[in-house]
Amino acid sequence: MEPTLNRPLSTAGADPLSACVHCGLCLEVCPTYKLTGDENNSPRGRLRIWREESAGKLGADPETDFYTSECVGCLACETACPSSVPYGEIFEKTRHMHVASGRFRPKFELRVSAAAVRHPGLFNLALAPARILRNLGLLPHRFFFPGRPAVLESTAAYAHRLSLLRKPSGPRVALLTGCLMEAMFREINFATVRVLIENNVQVIVPQDQGCCGALHEHTGLGNAETLHARNREAFRVSNIDCVVSNSSGCGYALAKTMNGTPPVRDVLQFLGEMGIKPRSTSRGKARVYVDLPCHLIHGQKVDGIPPSVLDATGYEWQLAPCAKDCCGSGGIYNIQKPENAREILAKKSAFLNDAEGEPVILATSNHVCMMQWNSANSLVERPFQVRHIIQLLDPGEDALLGS
Repeated sequence: MEPTLNRPLSTAGADPLSACVHCGLCLEVCPTYKLTGDENNSPRGRLRIWREESAGKLGADPETDFYTSECVGCLACETACPSSVPYGEIFEKTRHMHVASGRFRPKFELRVSAAAVRHPGLFNLALAPARILRNLGLLPHRFFFPGRPAVLESTAAYAHRLSLLRKPSGPRVALLTGCLMEAMFREINFATVRVLIENNVQVIVPQDQGCCGALHEHTGLGNAETLHARNREAFRVSNIDCVVSNSSGCGYALAKTMNGTPPVRDVLQFLGEMGIKPRSTSRGKARVYVDLPCHLIHGQKVDGIPPSVLDATGYEWQLAPCAKDCCGSGGIYNIQKPENAREILAKKSAFLNDAEGEPVILATSNHVCMMQWNSANSLVERPFQVRHIIQLLDPGEDALLGS
């Protein structure tokens, strides 16, 4: 049963809205508070508004709806909070209530996308023309970073084909392919398969998996239980060590769905713990600047990307300035609130103008963050590349099959 507008949001019978002690530690990490300096546009300000509404002391009002819609959903406040307020859970339920009651309406393209990802086969087919354009180097949108995805072969078919050739015998994992990742950016999935198999990992790709439900959480559209049930069934594969994800946002959503059975791991964390083959190729003067996705460090509560994994790329690397600050993507925030997202990104990406290296590579581990960073090409004066860290570890198909 979904919470009603006048019933307190609760977790395990308690009212989480009352847990906030208004210490203000969340203010310095909140993107929208740093943009506006407005107390209402901060986590503790929103919590106060929601608590007053929940208690019936404050009625529905366009101004309070506005402050809810302004939240990026980066979860940095959860990491900063000494009282462990479950802000993300409260925000997700509040946003769902606002959408369900008509107080907020996601943009049309997001509503269409939320409906489309319920049908993975049709979604992949619908985006085939976009995969062709990317393969040809024709990028129809600022969010579409360069890449050469397979147009017809799926990640499941590719993993099966490569596994038959290489016959890995080590740990056995199931790979979450994702909806947008598989439909638009599947070259990242292919690179993930190659890196895992090169490191003797057996890769299973359940073909009946579906969207993790993150899009529905971000939009507040809800009704994602059928998606969750589908994935719970798909990923209960026998004899696997874990499910791995190459997208921090998708991995975070699936981890909540699976509830530890089986465990869901970020693929870079998994590789870091098992040990990884380093790249021996000379990288010249290239320099990698690593940005940390919010849903990795604040959602999955992971410290960062293992240095051993970054060292294995063979590149000279360092964390980007403000690497733990949100880039403004927020799942779908850069579509729903493009002006705010662009201002957040402009401040965060400014360092690239003076960054050392040739080429300069901005690397992260979430395809949605990659899309946001690619849009910074119109903000930054010098050219730079956007890559997924798994791509920097990729031996390439020719090298893998020829070794």
